[in-house]
Amino acid sequence: MESPSGASHGIVSGYGKTTLKDKKIKMKTEFKLRHWTNDDLNSLVSYANNWNIAKNLTDRFPFPYSENDGQTFIESAIKDDPIRIFAIDIKGQAVGGIGIYPQQDIYKKNGELGYWLGEPFWGQGIISRAIKQTVNFAFETYDIDRVFARPFGTNIPSQRVLEKNNFILEGKFEKVLIKDGVLLDELVYAIRRDNWRK
Repeated sequence: MESPSGASHGIVSGYGKTTLKDKKIKMKTEFKLRHWTNDDLNSLVSYANNWNIAKNLTDRFPFPYSENDGQTFIESAIKDDPIRIFAIDIKGQAVGGIGIYPQQDIYKKNGELGYWLGEPFWGQGIISRAIKQTVNFAFETYDIDRVFARPFGTNIPSQRVLEKNNFILEGKFEKVLIKDGVLLDELVYAIRRDNWRK
């Protein structure tokens, strides 16, 4: 997660469930959202140091991703009160991050959602469930009316997972971003408090 979020080490959880679909049993990957700790440095660097992740995030999420980058991030993440940036924990390892970024000044009724997940865990429904939990946390914790996210136009999986969580496409800005020397579209997706529980 870049802009990469209960009990002190388990604010929200998404434990695995067995579902019956097309007559096949599918196990959902068990995970929980918890506070970052200094012990997460090695796993953070291991999973974050991946161009396939960084290419879909702002340049604040560096590539290569060094130990110094990880230390700086963890120091920032653990100082917030309330904690707003969570580690996505699978079997005790931080394999990604998700968080809410309350806005300031005239934008103070809004919060920005940011997230990333280690590539080995893609396609397992983890981010979709983590988004739902983080949106719940945002509306239950902050005096905001809107949670928004800004995926790149090229990041189709991120767009789909937002739509699955009832985010609405509110705007598209053509060729306003530059990543790795390429101009990209910026999309704005949002969910409002009014339709959060629907």
